[in-house]
Amino acid sequence: MEAGILQRLVVPLNPIRHRFVSRPRSIRASLNPQKGEYQGPKPKREWVADWVTKNDDVVRSLPIYVGGVSLLAVLFNRTISGIAPVADASSSQSRADLLTLGLAVTNILNGLVWLSIRPKTISVVNPIGVECRRLYHDLPESVISELHWAWESLSNVTCCRSLVVVYDGICILQIGIADVSPSSGGEPMVVEADKLVKGSLYNGVMKSGSQSYLANLSLYPGKSQLPFLPSNTQAVILQPLGDNGIAIIGGDTIRGFTTSDQAWITLIGEKLDTSLAKVVNKAPLTLQEKS
Repeated sequence: MEAGILQRLVVPLNPIRHRFVSRPRSIRASLNPQKGEYQGPKPKREWVADWVTKNDDVVRSLPIYVGGVSLLAVLFNRTISGIAPVADASSSQSRADLLTLGLAVTNILNGLVWLSIRPKTISVVNPIGVECRRLYHDLPESVISELHWAWESLSNVTCCRSLVVVYDGICILQIGIADVSPSSGGEPMVVEADKLVKGSLYNGVMKSGSQSYLANLSLYPGKSQLPFLPSNTQAVILQPLGDNGIAIIGGDTIRGFTTSDQAWITLIGEKLDTSLAKVVNKAPLTLQEKS
């Protein structure tokens, strides 16, 4: 009987362990050619940040209201409680009232500071230039659809107004607003890929292998290396496409690309790199393009 009980209580030295294998998730996204709408996942909007931005005056005045109400509540409570108006250090109620009064005054002063110090207003700037749609001539339909998907998703969700994709030393895509070429009578300025890849901006991004965000383009001397963008472009994201290319995204607002936008652009860059690498591996690209 005891042997049977002990046998049932024996724990195996090597119990069977179930292994959970994580499988990569695939994201499906496409562009509906009939409606011209992007169909697929989009980055989440920061609703709290948007509400605070739209109600800036109310948020800055909120500490004053909270401090004022707290101050009146303390005075009203002291009046109806029958306690002497003179503070008594030996009374716990008086000590609590003094602490509450100090916090209320701190809130009021904090609200006054918030109202007196305001950041510079950042507004959307309409890019100065002309519409441009240049696409490399010899690309599979799947890659063309993916390039259009990238443009639609960026222009609809972010402040992107210009997109340039250079891969394997060739301009694959130039779409959106472009600067006017001074020598071609109102035509969009052509992206000179050979000059771009020799510049410090391109080499710096390719050397680091990570995204570069120029939140206020006017403060960077490297702006002269991007003459094809509108002259009043406010912000630029330089997204490397593997080791062979770069995506240049121009925005119409200073610091207009949020953290979620930057992460979304990184994923788009990885997707474009995968698709373009297959095309380059099959047949090298030539230096021809069409408008």
